[in-house]
Amino acid sequence: MFDYYRKEIEWAGRPLILETGKIARQADGAVMVTYGDTVVLCTAVGAKSVKPGQDFFPLTVNYQEKAYAAGKIPGGFFKREGRPSEAEVLTARLIDRPIRPLFPEGFRNEVQIVATVLSHDMENDPALVAMIGCSAALTLSGIPFFGPVAAARIGKLNGKLVLNPTLKETEESSLDLVVAGTSEGVLMVESEAKELPEEEMLEAVMMGHTAFQPVIDAIISLAEHAARLPWDLPETSKEEIALRKRVDKVGNKLMAEAYKERRKQSRVEKVSEARERIAEILEEEGFDPELAKPLIKELEAQVVRGAVLKTGTRIDGRDLKTVRPIVAEVGILPRTHGSALFTRGETQALVVATLGTGQDEQVVDALSGEYRSRFMLHYNFPPYSVGECGRMGSPGRREIGHGKLAWRALNPLLPSKEIFPYTMRVVSEITESNGSSSMATVCGTSLALMDAGVPLPRPVAGIAMGLIKEERGFAVLTDILGDEDHLGDMDFKVAGTSEGVTALQMDIKITSITPEIMQIALEQAREGRLHILGEMSAALTEGRTKISGHAPKITTMTVAKEKIRDVIGSGGKVIREIVETSGAKVDIAEDGTVTIAAANDEQAQKAISRIEAIVAEPELGRIYDGKVVKTADFGAFVNFLGPRDGLVHISELAAGRVGRTTDVVKQGDAVKVKVIGFDDRGKVKLSMRVVDQETGDDISTSVGDKPGRARRDAE
Repeated sequence: MFDYYRKEIEWAGRPLILETGKIARQADGAVMVTYGDTVVLCTAVGAKSVKPGQDFFPLTVNYQEKAYAAGKIPGGFFKREGRPSEAEVLTARLIDRPIRPLFPEGFRNEVQIVATVLSHDMENDPALVAMIGCSAALTLSGIPFFGPVAAARIGKLNGKLVLNPTLKETEESSLDLVVAGTSEGVLMVESEAKELPEEEMLEAVMMGHTAFQPVIDAIISLAEHAARLPWDLPETSKEEIALRKRVDKVGNKLMAEAYKERRKQSRVEKVSEARERIAEILEEEGFDPELAKPLIKELEAQVVRGAVLKTGTRIDGRDLKTVRPIVAEVGILPRTHGSALFTRGETQALVVATLGTGQDEQVVDALSGEYRSRFMLHYNFPPYSVGECGRMGSPGRREIGHGKLAWRALNPLLPSKEIFPYTMRVVSEITESNGSSSMATVCGTSLALMDAGVPLPRPVAGIAMGLIKEERGFAVLTDILGDEDHLGDMDFKVAGTSEGVTALQMDIKITSITPEIMQIALEQAREGRLHILGEMSAALTEGRTKISGHAPKITTMTVAKEKIRDVIGSGGKVIREIVETSGAKVDIAEDGTVTIAAANDEQAQKAISRIEAIVAEPELGRIYDGKVVKTADFGAFVNFLGPRDGLVHISELAAGRVGRTTDVVKQGDAVKVKVIGFDDRGKVKLSMRVVDQETGDDISTSVGDKPGRARRDAE
């Protein structure tokens, strides 16, 4: 019944198993990948025809983590998986980026890739398994695809690079780098690092490329037995060949003239006019203008790329290494906790930092378990930033991806919770964009956090590099424009400090690049990053010594673990009372760390004093203010130290003989009491008799330590 095939290899000390022919047999390609006890089902399906008017390649990648994979039931009211989480979106992008450049140019059939996590062992990252599985599914499907692709994760533990560290090891690693590519070269890199030098980053990339070659061999071996017949690609028609020649001849001069305009908006208008004029001429000559559209786009790329390689001058007049003019400002918004406006050429980010308490931390219900995040970075790209009308709403995949890249760049530099107990949220509003908006976000975030008083050890900056590669040579571009990103062969983003790299992201649009090109790009990026850090220093070089007056004042204190229940109280009664009476927010961790957030010092001190009173132990011989909470025939119960009560025996109420307790005190009376002992159960014995109720002075010497002594002396 099943044409079942299986391929198993040993990879990084664990078995990697590829299986096909048993599950999802109606998909064009379906592979189930097992690594350790992590299992991911990957499928690939392609539409057999192109939709009318389709002028782009509609590739969709869906990555979904099923709760049952970790033996969990989804939270929430509906108890089923809903919209993709941020982590799922980021993984889908991770799968998409290395496979997208490997489809044939001009391929317009819709392709959908689906990766479903079926089992997770909490050790092996399902994202890496999904990348391998999706590549294998495409390779088997018959869909035109110049793969296969494989991926590897590289960490750094105890000073050594490690292949495919476990999830726990990754948390302790000074490097988390994912690299993907073909047997020929690297196509994609995504990483976070703790200020590592460029040489180590390149070494990790090349180690990953070497390490995943056995996986590529395994996919090829599986395909030799199980691959479907490849699709037939339509040959280029004589009409298209003739049309291409006319587009080149008619449009070259017009397009070259349009791209001489230095300013973006004017250039966009002139390029649009050139496109329309070329289409008009071709239509007059009897050609179909719709067929000409993709060829005109190719012509644009030829004009821009050719000019750069020939003259070394880019479309805005810069040479290959020059960074656009930079203006950095901080403290521009009066009521925010920290703000910065970072402008680089025609790209601008307004970045705002907000400080909060532990209660503001983001709770993430991940497949590997729930955790809390105290640093959030949200990137927004409104349509007005590029002078267009468009949809406004929840963030798209691109916005989530750009925000996470900037998050990775700053995360290694953030102070620990012990040093800086605040929760930090940063929002980057891209107000203008002409390339490198994610790197502008990195620079603006660094400035906004320092403006908010976050003690970063060093500022962080980011820069985007580009590449134009032809048979006759290549050029690496520093600080690329939007057009250079679209028409170039590489988007290479590097963020870091003066000490080293903290984040690196690379996407290649050609089949691969050489280590030489990567080395040149990293060195140019380092030079550009240092230049940007110098420009940023005009605004701020370190975190402000005081946080904003509009930010909450956070104080931390520690109580004994056995006292936590006293501070919280039954059903949270005590802690609610502290919050209501002081106006401060109070958060207690399991280790006894108490975080108090207040609008001012007075509120904070009220909460601190109340907590100190609750956890304090009564001292023998000390006098306290108290309140009568209950009377009885044998004495009065007095609340005197936080929630703690003690008994004033009837003989200790006053110096003389007391007939009834209520003759001396009533419930609700404010009194002064002295701790005179503890009974065998630890209950506190109090005395009012030896304390002057007016002044609070100890009068035990005059009235006697024991009841009745002063009376006998008088007789």
